[in-house]
Amino acid sequence: MRTTYCGLVSEALLGQTVTLMGWAHRRRDHGGVIFVDLRDREGIVQIVCDPDRPEMFATAEDVRGEFCLKVTGRVRARPAGTDNPNLTSGKVEVLAHTLEVLNPSLTPPFALDDDNLSETTRLTHRVLDLRRPAMQKNLLLRYRVAMEVRRYLDEQGFVDIETPMLTKSTPEGARDYLVPSRVHDGTFFALPQSPQLFKQLLMVAGFDRYYQITKCFRDEDLRADRQPEFTQIDLETSFLDEQEIRAITEGMVRRVFSHGLGVELPPFAVLTHAEAMAQYGSDKPDLRVRLQFTELTDLMRDVDFKVFSGPATTPGGRVAALCVPGGAEMSRGEIDGYTEFVKIYGARGLAWIKVNDVARGRDGLQSPIVKNLHDAALQQLLARTGARSGDLIFFGADRAKVVNDALGALRAKIGHSEFGRARGLFDDRWAPLWVVDFPMFERDDDSGRWVAVHHPFTAPKDGHEALMDSDPAACLAKAYDMVLNGWEIGGGSVRIHRAEVQRKVFDALNIGAEEAQLKFGFLLDALQYGAPPHGGLAFGLDRLVTLMTGAESIRDVIAFPKTQRAQCLLTGAPSAVDEAQLRELHIRLRNPPKAA
Repeated sequence: MRTTYCGLVSEALLGQTVTLMGWAHRRRDHGGVIFVDLRDREGIVQIVCDPDRPEMFATAEDVRGEFCLKVTGRVRARPAGTDNPNLTSGKVEVLAHTLEVLNPSLTPPFALDDDNLSETTRLTHRVLDLRRPAMQKNLLLRYRVAMEVRRYLDEQGFVDIETPMLTKSTPEGARDYLVPSRVHDGTFFALPQSPQLFKQLLMVAGFDRYYQITKCFRDEDLRADRQPEFTQIDLETSFLDEQEIRAITEGMVRRVFSHGLGVELPPFAVLTHAEAMAQYGSDKPDLRVRLQFTELTDLMRDVDFKVFSGPATTPGGRVAALCVPGGAEMSRGEIDGYTEFVKIYGARGLAWIKVNDVARGRDGLQSPIVKNLHDAALQQLLARTGARSGDLIFFGADRAKVVNDALGALRAKIGHSEFGRARGLFDDRWAPLWVVDFPMFERDDDSGRWVAVHHPFTAPKDGHEALMDSDPAACLAKAYDMVLNGWEIGGGSVRIHRAEVQRKVFDALNIGAEEAQLKFGFLLDALQYGAPPHGGLAFGLDRLVTLMTGAESIRDVIAFPKTQRAQCLLTGAPSAVDEAQLRELHIRLRNPPKAA
């Protein structure tokens, strides 16, 4: 029915007759000549409707925005001085011979070129929102990324294998979405948080290189980079070590950027988890921000300032500094604003020192806290931070997690601010990073029990097995995350493939044999039949494409996303179901939803 896409009409088609189909993006009546910008997924072309063809021209007079049209006409060069360099079709136009309205449109609730729409409006009218060129561009890039992933993994010998959507509820770090079984009264399936257990079973089954691009489900609080259902690029391999798995997956991401964006990523930095937390307070630091922490815990143990000495002498406490070059020019109001900002992350305040003249020592420093620090501490403080005249030093002093969260967020906020960019504290570039050697375990704040940092199937570093009994906090894992511009885009690990090591991990997590068999029995049984060494990694496709498009939220790269309240405004999901359906599932609601 059509010969090409609107957005692909170019000088190569000059003089040819084309048939195009799409939507009226804009209509302009220039005193006897009507111009229609015809749009499809590939872009826009200008249609010229001349009154010399009365029947066609009469139809064009009735055309309005978002009418679905069919146009046949001749491609010709635009008049001199009317080129549009932003369009593939910018040097040509189509002189219409025939114009047919395939379907008229109601007046849309918003203009498709309006960049100030609320998200509620966009998600309520998502079908129209998806017609906008920016959204079409995002979803077409997502498609190209997925295709490049498939091509690359196919070349590397990976096999695409589906795993179940209805499975057993297992503890994997977030709440499960449960699906009641009609056939087995009182029992439930769970939607998978990830294919973790099944992909390990596939390794035991002998499929040594597996992947799939699959949906995962987690019932957790949402934010800009989370959705209740999200898409993973999931892969697992046998007989490869940590470095080999990282090399394969790094090659995949390089391929995606090269073929999808025409971008050659720079070398990947590598930081241990301990280094990342010490220097940036985050296991996914944005390396574009040129600010780092300075460790002061040992220095502040003997100062009179209890705000510093208290955390410095308390197990699990930390005192750290963030030196901001040129920050002394910040006003007291700006500093107070940052003080309120860090309170979001649990900090009780934000101590600071302005370094007006470093050569004058104590007399060149401006701050309410200077009088509480002895000369040796001040001297060492300036030496460690490398502070110069005109700099500003912020401090974090609390439990290590609070310091890391608060100062880490402050570092990113200052770096991304107009001040940070003007001062050269931010490099506008792609900054990929591997974070490796994660801890195996961490303390749960509520129960005090050890919990797995990644998941309980992650293998310990060689030689660390004994630490699971004697010193779990010191035990490191063969775990690794890929980070890009402050976003974790992928994470994985080498898995435990020997049943005795898996039992030691369960012992450290206080998971007894009976509980382990109940929750993970099918995996533990499989490991006894010659399970190979294996490991893998899962990428968040939504996050990856969000970064590549420069979108502010992963909702802008998902066709039909949920809101932050886990609702679909387009369809009205979730919604109540009728009593008959509930009876079939043997379910009675304690608090039925009120009728709208």
